[in-house]
Amino acid sequence: MSSVNSKKIEELKAKRKKILEMGGIEKIEKRKKTGKLTARDRIEYLLDENTFNEIDAFIKHRSQDFDMDKTEAPADGVITGYGSINGRKVFVYSQDFTVIGGSLGEMHAKKICKILDMALSYGCPVVGINDSGGARIQEGIDSLAGYGEIFFRNTKASGVIPQILAVMGPCAGGAVYSPAIMDFIFMVNKTAQMFVTGPQVIKAVTGEDVTINELGGAITHNTKSGVAHFIAPDEYSCLDMIKQIFEFIPSNNLDDPPFEYQDEFYYEIPELNEILPDESNKSYDMKNIILKIIDDSDFMEVQQHFAQTIIVGFAKIAGRSIGIIANQPKINAGVLDYNSSDKASRFIRFCDAFNIPLITFTDVPGYLPGVYQEHNGIIRHGAKLLYAYSEATVPKINIIIRKAYGGAYIAMSSKHLGADFVYAWPTAEIAVMGPDGAANIIFKNEISASENPIEMRKQKIAEYTEKFANPYVAAARGYVDDVIEPKDTRNKIISALKIARSKREYRPTRKHGNIPL
Repeated sequence: MSSVNSKKIEELKAKRKKILEMGGIEKIEKRKKTGKLTARDRIEYLLDENTFNEIDAFIKHRSQDFDMDKTEAPADGVITGYGSINGRKVFVYSQDFTVIGGSLGEMHAKKICKILDMALSYGCPVVGINDSGGARIQEGIDSLAGYGEIFFRNTKASGVIPQILAVMGPCAGGAVYSPAIMDFIFMVNKTAQMFVTGPQVIKAVTGEDVTINELGGAITHNTKSGVAHFIAPDEYSCLDMIKQIFEFIPSNNLDDPPFEYQDEFYYEIPELNEILPDESNKSYDMKNIILKIIDDSDFMEVQQHFAQTIIVGFAKIAGRSIGIIANQPKINAGVLDYNSSDKASRFIRFCDAFNIPLITFTDVPGYLPGVYQEHNGIIRHGAKLLYAYSEATVPKINIIIRKAYGGAYIAMSSKHLGADFVYAWPTAEIAVMGPDGAANIIFKNEISASENPIEMRKQKIAEYTEKFANPYVAAARGYVDDVIEPKDTRNKIISALKIARSKREYRPTRKHGNIPL
């Protein structure tokens, strides 16, 4: 090798070494003492071994103001590239807090935009890791332009490729809106925060005192705001959860979800025949039913800690990915409210966009009544659920377990909203309203005129229950396809999924609908 070539190669190695050192040894060591991984460590752990290919490592900012001309920023504060997770191609970016606080400037944004463009072109999912102080103020309007370019690409990619975001540090100001457009947000407890305006600004403007984690920590966004979908105790667990979700979702909207063949997938579950409490007003845990029906009791629940009257998440049945939506009678009787309607609607739309069949387990007494619900837009939010189910063209299967009353019956994947198969257990109560309320209205005069109103009311409730609060009236109208023994539920779902795999449903040509946001 010539001395000229040798010198050039040594120069390349030196430049790459400098880039790999990120913000420097001191900053890396300081970071590790807090229990945080570096931006590169996170990518290496997330991806299959030796699959990461970096892109734009040599990018440099071109800002001259505020001493930026003297500021070295290796990789401009964000590591970008591609690799694989469980053998599947993915594009990744990971913000580097050791370089100017991971702040987003013009070239930083261009790197992320390039990753999003490539992922969209090649039909690959994107995983982003946010850990940034926000916009790079020194670059002024170029930083804001960068955010806008990212938002635009997030929106173009929505429903075409899965977009997954892990928040592993601060994510503030305009930076929060890219995650909000993406499909799933994972947050690390205690070390991740998201907020539009920080505690100091809030204190100055409103006088409210709040800590950074109370305002925008992982617990807040997983329990109160519903912004985040998953919470992890540490960074390794967070990255493991991201790997797990890839077991259920496809790479793009033209692919089928992952499939694992099973030799024996038809079987009865006799214990389901006895799983419900004897009294219809007693609560139970719907997850116990779900876990018995799905493969290997492997259920990846989404937004587990938010709007808990409804359950959503991923599972497999007969080796095929499914999305599950279920009322949770254990929490407030499983009612629908404005938050649970939003939660279910968003999940339904993700599954529909990515060819994941929807299985619904219904036990719902209605929409939650009250001034608070009405003033917070239960009409608008509740309509989202109707819209999402009606809009979905993937196979839709509904199992009515127990209560299915009023408008909530319609909203929970009823035949009237296009469900392909609706099955009911013999315990199902499908009616305009519950027997108690119905008896008070229909038989009001007879009860009040009776010599023993209490006894008459009991008789009328029993009469209404026998006549209407059962699955057979709905089955007689064709609104329920079959009344089944609970033990046969898994087999019925599998058979329905098999026949519905070739489903084709055409809708009127339009630019897009207008979901009641």
